[in-house]
Amino acid sequence: MASKPRVRAPKSASKGEVVEIKTLISHKMESGQRKDSDGNVIPRQIINHFEARFNGEPFFVAEIEPAVSANPYISFYHQPQESGEYEFVWNDDDGSTYSTKSKLSVEG
Repeated sequence: MASKPRVRAPKSASKGEVVEIKTLISHKMESGQRKDSDGNVIPRQIINHFEARFNGEPFFVAEIEPAVSANPYISFYHQPQESGEYEFVWNDDDGSTYSTKSKLSVEG
């Protein structure tokens, strides 16, 4: 149901610099409130959890509810002290997990 997630994160930063990270995943985010053309309730299927990790340690976590629109966009900040790797993980109601990674080089 979802396509590859997209992330815009810097490739490099100065030690202690605050960086902005932007994420987007294509997903219908079906709330479970709508009905199909036959009057049957369309089952809920949403991205319900998002987690951003740096070098394996979570630093941003979001629990997502049905009121979030399709194709959820999440923007947040991080202040890295060392070089490492970001990992971003989205969990779907159906048990699917989508993830992507991005490396960051910290100078100074």
